[in-house]
Amino acid sequence: MSPSILIVGATGNTGRAVTQTLPKLLQSCSTLSSHRIIALTRSSDSPAAKELAKLPGVEVVEQNWVEITAEWLRTNEVTRAFIASHNEPTQFAEESTFYLNALTAGVQYVVRISTTAANVRPDCPAYYPRQHWAIEALLGSLEFKNLHWTSLQPNIFSTLIMSPAAELIKNYRKTGEQDTLRLMLAEDAPVGIIDPYEIGVAAAHLLSQDDTSVDNKAKYVLNGPEDITGKKIVEMVEQYIGTPLKDVSYKDVSFIEMLYQYQYAATKQSKNVIYSIQRAPETAWAGQCSTSTSSKEILELAAPKRSPADVLKSLLED
Repeated sequence: MSPSILIVGATGNTGRAVTQTLPKLLQSCSTLSSHRIIALTRSSDSPAAKELAKLPGVEVVEQNWVEITAEWLRTNEVTRAFIASHNEPTQFAEESTFYLNALTAGVQYVVRISTTAANVRPDCPAYYPRQHWAIEALLGSLEFKNLHWTSLQPNIFSTLIMSPAAELIKNYRKTGEQDTLRLMLAEDAPVGIIDPYEIGVAAAHLLSQDDTSVDNKAKYVLNGPEDITGKKIVEMVEQYIGTPLKDVSYKDVSFIEMLYQYQYAATKQSKNVIYSIQRAPETAWAGQCSTSTSSKEILELAAPKRSPADVLKSLLED
């Protein structure tokens, strides 16, 4: 068995891009060309998993990542790993367990997905960025010095921001009726929203570097190629439907109420904790999440190219 690179969540928003991009990059990498790629998934029978299994050097494995042990990592000879964890209240416990097992098993390098850089701090009012801050503090401790790591801090996903616009356009084309356009963004604050696929591409480039010490302990900020505002999204929608919008709700986080009711209420999760997600966009509303915050290292390595207009067009084609 040859050494491997593990991709946790290989069929997800970012993991799919890592899995599709990495094989070609490894071909030109002097130290990693013989590495296998283990693409982890919840179901190897899913259409997405079956497509990934066709890629050269990719082995699709059905495994719950939170149950991965140090022995599993050693048996599979994992030397590097990519992980895009969930952001539920159990994130810190489960993700830190993975890193402890990785350290114990001798994994050399991990690339992880964090969240919006302006929120990754101990006093963020939303709960999940504090978990990311705690994970980065843990990895940066002396005890974890033998595990190299890079944390990618991407801006808000463009698919999440542009989906309400796409749904309104689709509905208008079918019925001629307008619903309220509910936008998470503020009317005028510029935000560098990013396509999650391009985050995965950047992660793949990092994983394929010969020398991981260059990016060890780095926290890279990822934005899309251009800023967008709520007002600009309104203009784009009006161009598609050919008429002014009747009702727009900016800074709209009402979906968090539905998220709690349908996903968390029955599990007895703290309403206080889950509802704190409503405050996550405050830094974006304050103008702290524009493209000006992008890390130059990412722009040089794998600069994102998909604009908000590109993402809206693709959503309308789905």
